[in-house]
Amino acid sequence: MALWFAARAFGLVSLTLLTAVMVLGLLVAGRPRRSYVVTALHRSLALMSVALIALHVATVVLDGYVPVGWIDAVVPFMSSYERFWQGLGTVAIDVLLALVVTSLLRGRLGPRAWRAVHWLAYLCWPVALVHALGIGTDSVIVMGVAAASVVAVGVAAVVRLSRGRRTAARRRPAGSGRGQEHGRAMVAGGAR
Repeated sequence: MALWFAARAFGLVSLTLLTAVMVLGLLVAGRPRRSYVVTALHRSLALMSVALIALHVATVVLDGYVPVGWIDAVVPFMSSYERFWQGLGTVAIDVLLALVVTSLLRGRLGPRAWRAVHWLAYLCWPVALVHALGIGTDSVIVMGVAAASVVAVGVAAVVRLSRGRRTAARRRPAGSGRGQEHGRAMVAGGAR
């Protein structure tokens, strides 16, 4: 029974860490001057979440309370237990592993290839969230963690989108609006 509780705890803490990684990623991505501390925290939390996910999977498999094997942890939708929900967890793990491997090889891949794979992070988090909601047996606890996660990522996304719009507005040359075009045409044509 202790392994079963540990498995659930590792899963929820992993989701919380993945949420923190997602929030930090949203807040620092695209910033020309990223803080070393924030970037290091983002990377450390990502690696910690991988370690806790490994513990989550190991405790689920070793506990034996549900029929989930090691192959079910890497091949999606093969498990006889909650095939769809457990399969989503496997998809999230596979995507996370791709992110980790490409991040470790970032220097050899180049920034474009790494960034292309890193966009999968936007898939990993919601898939893990849906996995938790679908397979979680403690609905009150899972719903609370999920709700807090959605709010945190939602706020970070709004901040990033609003920052992106402000940055784009600052890059736009002065007088590039529609009304300005008419004014220039009037001046150039010798408005009387």
